[in-house]
Amino acid sequence: MSTIAEKPSDGVEAASTRFLENLRAVPRRIGETMLRTGAPNSDRTRSTFVFGNVFLHLHPVRAHRWSLRWSATWGLGIAAVSCFLILVVTGVLLMFYYKPYPDVAYLSIKDIHFVVPTGRFIRNVHRWAGNMMVVVVLLHMARVFYTAAYRAPREFNWIIGMGLLVVTLGLSFTGYLLPWDQLAYWAITIGANIAQSPREVTDALGITEWFDVGGLQKLILLGSEEVGEEALIRFYLFHVMVLPLILVALMAVHFWRIRKDGGLTRPLDADRRLGRLPNDVYPVFTEAPQKTYNLAAIVKGHTPNVGSGPEQTLPAMPHLMVAEAAVFMLTIAIAVLFAIFIDAPLKEVANPAVPENPAKAPWYFLGLQELVAHSAFMGGIGIPMIVLIGLGLIPYLDRETEGTGVWFGGAGGGALVFWSTIYGLAAVVAVEAVAIYFGWIRQWWPGTPQLVITLINPGTLLTALYAIYSLWCLKKYNSTRAGALALFTCFVCGFVVLTVIGSYFRGPNWDFYWSPSDWPGH
Repeated sequence: MSTIAEKPSDGVEAASTRFLENLRAVPRRIGETMLRTGAPNSDRTRSTFVFGNVFLHLHPVRAHRWSLRWSATWGLGIAAVSCFLILVVTGVLLMFYYKPYPDVAYLSIKDIHFVVPTGRFIRNVHRWAGNMMVVVVLLHMARVFYTAAYRAPREFNWIIGMGLLVVTLGLSFTGYLLPWDQLAYWAITIGANIAQSPREVTDALGITEWFDVGGLQKLILLGSEEVGEEALIRFYLFHVMVLPLILVALMAVHFWRIRKDGGLTRPLDADRRLGRLPNDVYPVFTEAPQKTYNLAAIVKGHTPNVGSGPEQTLPAMPHLMVAEAAVFMLTIAIAVLFAIFIDAPLKEVANPAVPENPAKAPWYFLGLQELVAHSAFMGGIGIPMIVLIGLGLIPYLDRETEGTGVWFGGAGGGALVFWSTIYGLAAVVAVEAVAIYFGWIRQWWPGTPQLVITLINPGTLLTALYAIYSLWCLKKYNSTRAGALALFTCFVCGFVVLTVIGSYFRGPNWDFYWSPSDWPGH
């Protein structure tokens, strides 16, 4: 009887023991269930670790050694993603305190800046990360172009990259209005006037009453005829919801296409350039296969990886991910340093009755504003559209293979880029000098029709000079790539010089001054 009586207690004791054992095993089991395929301590488990992770599966399982060289990409793509992640985190924190209404928006920014603990620091990081993202995306696009990474089979991904650039500029532009200070208000007013610039043409043709494209664009942008409550809430929604979702979608497609198009671009002879394999590359796989297959037929595939083996590759985990982490930490460090030493600007509360003079667009649009001073339509709409269409066509016109994956590769090479830089700088400086010191057609002949001013102005002249030089290079080198190198380099030079002039040498009434100390007194 006593033996039978003890059995329930033995069962309770056994259950308690199992419970304690399971409780002690919880941390280990959490790790096992997170990793699914075990610790990534061999090539095979590292591969399955990347492939089976929802966040990491956009990475390749293995990365080519050429792509892991810093000089191949300078980490610009990862730096752009890092800036975006910083913006998301700091932006969410700022949303807790920001109020998107004209009567309180400025006050909420002042509260963030002066009252909220670490608010000034968070806002500074957000501001500088946004500017850094614009710069890094522009540099990344230049890197892709100068290494001919837009060529087959990556043409469509170049188009996706152009979309990412446009959305990045849109994100920065929409965030510019949110402080609702004088700087923001009048910068957005300049942007809205640029959007309305097609009226320059429709007014000259006398068809604005029936076909007002410029007015429609401004209405879509602001939600009204003036910058006000509708514009602020619209910009806020675009900034925190619409454009970030579009950017994330385009980024996902961009990363996926990098994988599917054969990884990052590299020269055809990259293996020879890399030299002998390091000793730690072999064996490529360190575990026996876990699956068996029946071979029914052999058909050659059509993907970029067909015909290439894994011998010159390394596991993405840890090699690629360590490099990405390093770029991420460096990006954070730079944003933090800027945030510590330079505050985000905040002027007086927006006042429509007191215009800024000079009223300037955000810095990345100051080159356009310089052109807009001569022709609103060509500077704000026409020339940018020509540039975007030309950039989009380049991958489909350049069908050459020489120099792919090499900096300044292709006919002409680095020498062509050097002389194109000299020509591009000389042309923009000469055209701007004439316009600044001698005026333009409107000053020479005041009665000139507006359509003539629209078609013949410093912006269109500069574009024509660059196009003529590009065609000359194409003919000289008998290479589409040479013409593209020349044209792209010239436009980069033009963008830089016009941005510098608009930033530092334009004063009241958009007149040219060598120094702000030369501005007339009030």
